Amino acid sequence: MDNLRGDRAHVDNVTGMRWDSLFDDLESQLEREISVEESDVDAEEERLRLGRLSLRDRLVALHNAVHPGDTLHLGVILAHGERISVRPVLVGRDWLSADVIDDSRRQRQCIIPLYSVLSVSIPAARARGSLADNEGTAHPELSARLGFTFVLRDLCRRRRAIDVVTPAATLHGTIDRVGKDHFDLAMHEPGAQRRASSVTELRLLPLGSVMMVRL
Repeated sequence: MDNLRGDRAHVDNVTGMRWDSLFDDLESQLEREISVEESDVDAEEERLRLGRLSLRDRLVALHNAVHPGDTLHLGVILAHGERISVRPVLVGRDWLSADVIDDSRRQRQCIIPLYSVLSVSIPAARARGSLADNEGTAHPELSARLGFTFVLRDLCRRRRAIDVVTPAATLHGTIDRVGKDHFDLAMHEPGAQRRASSVTELRLLPLGSVMMVRL
């Protein structure tokens, strides 16, 4: 009888150990499956987030990732084929302002409408930084709400002489007025004031023809 009780106790111990092992295996498997499932969900959410990024989002992220004392140089190819090297200053709703980097000692600033950008070359080391999430700002920066036509109207108000780069030629003059989809450029010689006697021609320029504005 004692032997029988001992055998049963041994079987119960072995069975208990097997059940404990089985539950441990099931728990580990469940944790792995949950981890994989969560990883898949995170990966899918990240793919969806990346799919919503615009060119402007990438440029804003690049600009925000620049540390004090550091500089960011971009190679921009415009729709008409011209390539320029720039240092971004501000990213608007549909435009980019930047310092032009060239061999001349003269500091030139430019405004580039994003629709005229054929491609942007960025340092490979900054690619990950360009994917940062810029959402969640309670009060978006003012520039994000200002369109290209607003910038043109400001130049018009200031009577600032500019170079307008188009696919056909670069035109120099002063903006007289800005319409819905075009603006009037009073053309005159560089260095001359915008006076009726100095205006050689008045051009109506569709916004879509503007590749870049140089200040």
